[in-house]
Amino acid sequence: MAADAAESPARVAPADYLATERRALEQRSELWEGEAFAMVGASWAHNVVGANLVTALNNGLRGTPCRAVGSDLKVHVPRKQGFVYPDVVVVCEPRFHDEHHDVVENPVLVAEVLSPSTERFDRGEKFDGYRSIPSVEQILLVSQSTPRVEHYVRLDDESWRLRVVEGEGSVDLSPLDVRLPLALLYEGSEPER
Repeated sequence: MAADAAESPARVAPADYLATERRALEQRSELWEGEAFAMVGASWAHNVVGANLVTALNNGLRGTPCRAVGSDLKVHVPRKQGFVYPDVVVVCEPRFHDEHHDVVENPVLVAEVLSPSTERFDRGEKFDGYRSIPSVEQILLVSQSTPRVEHYVRLDDESWRLRVVEGEGSVDLSPLDVRLPLALLYEGSEPER
């Protein structure tokens, strides 16, 4: 989940950010280009779609060295002097930033569930940051409100191919050999009235 850009950020060194973040009990923040931003809460739909995505990925990744994890694991984005919490990360044979094992350096897939307060940052600066990580092969931008996934795949020439999947479709995450039916991702995301 992205930061609330309305706050006035303070300049923070990466080591100071990590030390503070590891002691934080209630408020998480992300570091981006030397500025720390407090994170905002997420809606029911955002949380359900994210949890469904982690579950579906892990079911498909069984028997492989890869695992999907939710939004409590940080990813290091060196080009942006960033440490961020993607909504979902897939890592195969994780390489950690340090001995704390709470920041990965080599995700192969990152996913952001888009919400009104974070969508602009997720689609812009954060998306560019993810593309700058050499290990990232796939990026998913997932709508929280309607069955729609934008699936970006890194090609051999370092360009990116986009496939938009909507409605009753499925996202094919080759070479991870995982298929994600949108009906499964959005199951239970509508709160009961």
